[in-house]
Amino acid sequence: MSTQEIAQQILDAVGGPDNIEGLTHCVTRLRFTLVTKDRVDEEAVKAIPGVLGVVDQGGQFQVIIGQTVGAMYDALIQLGAVRADAGKGMVAESGERKGVVNRVLDTIAGIFSPIMPVIAGVGMIKALLSILKLFALIDPESQLYYFLSFIADAGYYFLPIYLAASAARKFRCNMFMSMLLGAMLLHPQFSALGESGDIVSVIGLPVRIVTYSSSVIPILLIIWAYSYVERFVGKIVPSVITFIAKPLLSLLIMAPISFCVLGPLGSVIGDGLVSVLLSIQNVAPWVLPTVIGAFMPFLVMTGMHYSLLPAYVNSLSALGYETIIGPGNLPSNIAQGAAALCVALKTRNRDFRQLAVSSGVTALLGVTEPALFGVNLRLKRPLIAMAIGGGLGGLYAGVTGVLRFGGGGAGLAAIGLYVGPDPMNVINALISCAISFVITFAVMWFIGFEDIPAEQTVDDPMEALGA
Repeated sequence: MSTQEIAQQILDAVGGPDNIEGLTHCVTRLRFTLVTKDRVDEEAVKAIPGVLGVVDQGGQFQVIIGQTVGAMYDALIQLGAVRADAGKGMVAESGERKGVVNRVLDTIAGIFSPIMPVIAGVGMIKALLSILKLFALIDPESQLYYFLSFIADAGYYFLPIYLAASAARKFRCNMFMSMLLGAMLLHPQFSALGESGDIVSVIGLPVRIVTYSSSVIPILLIIWAYSYVERFVGKIVPSVITFIAKPLLSLLIMAPISFCVLGPLGSVIGDGLVSVLLSIQNVAPWVLPTVIGAFMPFLVMTGMHYSLLPAYVNSLSALGYETIIGPGNLPSNIAQGAAALCVALKTRNRDFRQLAVSSGVTALLGVTEPALFGVNLRLKRPLIAMAIGGGLGGLYAGVTGVLRFGGGGAGLAAIGLYVGPDPMNVINALISCAISFVITFAVMWFIGFEDIPAEQTVDDPMEALGA
């Protein structure tokens, strides 16, 4: 079955284009924002070849595809999966408004999902530079090192502009005007005002001089406010002059709001968030890695892991490293792979063994959905072994102070993200992986599982996509 045919089946099962308010995708999932869930045939979606599973959480209907999710997303767009008037309301056909938690999670996922390739891309360049420098394969004073460094830094320095574009799509306002608001914060002449003091006066209004490069929260507050200002201005400006008057009036309103109120407020919130994270790291550095190591699979199953993204990205951009997700997620993913590989050794079902081996290796490299939904969640007991092994691996990472220096994957393929000034950091990260693998495998071997009957055929869902 071709990707286009599978995409058509998915589109039909979720209620067609008229039922889709928005569609994005992450590394392995299609993320639908739907008008109503009443028109979705969830069992039909699960039965489609190539679909690993579904998750209905955080205001999104998530269809798990795997590594070929990009091709499936493109096929859905070609089929007209998003209506021309998509996203004009948050009220379902039933008249019920989405809950506050679901709306918040949907907003966070919708804003951060599109920019994650930027975070991952520059993170991997930083990892590559760290590895080359560690093994003396590149001269830190060379032009090549210089160019790769500023390319990687651009991903974080201009983060407010990327977030402005993504937030504009979510808050349904003009993307390019939003990007302009982000660019204003980064203009070098604004930063130059800092020579006059921390606060300057503009027509009597106090403007706090803040460094907004690499910031996260200020621009999110600004674009959220701008979405209301844009709609308000659109109502009061005569249609005859709307082309020039609407952007002019919007900028004149948003400039003082941005520089005098929301920008400084967001900076204070961001600094406070970093301070809280540093306090946790100083007092009990083992807490977050242990919790993430043990429970990350359950967060992934529900889509709740996206709620951690603002703090994770803010930490990376402000500190140059993070301890929120990476140090715990790494051993957690290794635990996923270990459990699946143990199943591969013990199962008597040849087809299931093949699936367990392929998905287990993929999990070790950093992509866990095939192992989680194709093997471990199906058998249930591997979840116990994964929680124990991943938690203990995370505990070791936390106690030894493992840091991740860039965004990207959480597996052996991205181990370069843990290479830093202290060579013990990457060594301890690898030790946490070893602890997680050995303990998960041992626990899984001991507790066993109810095997899939040998005569029952188990298809690898990835084969349907030509993977």
